[in-house]
Amino acid sequence: MKKNIFKEWAGRFRSEATGVSAKTEWADQLTRSRNAGPRMENQTSLDPRSHGAGTLAVHAGTYNDPITGAVGTPVFASTTFLFQPESYEAFDQGMIRDYPIYSRYGNPSQWAVQEKIAALEHAESAIVFSSGMAAISATLLALTNRGGHIVTARDIYGGSYNLMREDMHQFGRSVSFVDPTDAAGIEAAIQENTELLFFETLTNPLLKLAPVRELGEMAARHNLFLVLDNTFLSPCCLTPIDHGAHVVIHSGTKYLNGHSDLVAGCAAGSRKYMDMVWGQMLKLGGSLNPQDCSLLERSMKTLSLRMKAHCEGARELAHWLAAHPAIARVHHPDLPGYPYPWAADLLVKGAGGMVSFEMKGGDRAGLKLMSALTLVQAATSLGGVESLISMPFNTSHSSLIERQRREIGINPGLMRLSVGIEDVADLKADFTQALATIGDINE
Repeated sequence: MKKNIFKEWAGRFRSEATGVSAKTEWADQLTRSRNAGPRMENQTSLDPRSHGAGTLAVHAGTYNDPITGAVGTPVFASTTFLFQPESYEAFDQGMIRDYPIYSRYGNPSQWAVQEKIAALEHAESAIVFSSGMAAISATLLALTNRGGHIVTARDIYGGSYNLMREDMHQFGRSVSFVDPTDAAGIEAAIQENTELLFFETLTNPLLKLAPVRELGEMAARHNLFLVLDNTFLSPCCLTPIDHGAHVVIHSGTKYLNGHSDLVAGCAAGSRKYMDMVWGQMLKLGGSLNPQDCSLLERSMKTLSLRMKAHCEGARELAHWLAAHPAIARVHHPDLPGYPYPWAADLLVKGAGGMVSFEMKGGDRAGLKLMSALTLVQAATSLGGVESLISMPFNTSHSSLIERQRREIGINPGLMRLSVGIEDVADLKADFTQALATIGDINE
């Protein structure tokens, strides 16, 4: 790295404000220039507005090693790095996030995959974590204050719901739960001390689509942070920052990695917000190790191709299941009668690879279906190349009592299907033989 790295980067990559709130005006008034990264010299930087998702997934963030000429980013498997004059300057200028000093602060392997995520999400900066929950915890605590208030929904991942319900009050934050598709109800829940809105773009497990554009306008109107979990869609289907979100979160375990062999999380947004989240991550832990960063970067190179297969397979299976006599109802944005009209504008690139459906025989029928499937595997998680199926009542939403599940639409017999990249004809054949084994089962 060049000796004038800080002056050069500060001049080349000055951060611009992106819709901060008056209640967090102190963040907007920080005058120190920020790098858009952190990034290294010899690292591929592409304008996300001028390149497609496939190109960004392959090339953005790749470190081009000048010594070996390797076409892929090497693994920087080191916990610490030799002090140089720039290291001390980084400490003095408060820029240790931009220089290799200690891997919990930042590692070149982290920077490479972070640049790829940031480019795909149309963000200035990104941070990778050891899990999606680490990303959510650090982000929510970084962007709210003691005495603050968060508006969210019960229609979120069970771990996120438990954090909101069981732990946020311990940190001095109060939480209100609302219908994530009811913009008027969300706005009515905003209080004088509300600081942040947190929702999933496409909810788990009922695939309710949040009114993302309205949420962005609402956050600007009320001077709030808008944080959206985009795990179910991926940046190949939706880039929430373009619609007013301040921070986008992913469980990188799911579509970003896509091979069911890595646990990771990420947050993306403007550099100043990511600096705040990064500082919280340092205190909570949860940084991602270099080997997993390398695996995640490698996997993301095929993200665009995989998402096309996921989206096409889920759409075809959703229509096929909707016509099957053993199925009471199918939830998918492409089906007629999908109740959220803003989907036509938001999901033009695809609706993801998830399908939820309700068995006529209730939970007993659902359990029997899972035991009869052979190609589709009964397991938790989603977004992998293999198709996975589970039931929310005894997995992701088991912490809710039956009344609470029914209130948000999780009826008996609800199945959550993550459609992989297998041939759809083979998936249909597997469901055909499994559904034939159920027979008459009453709820």
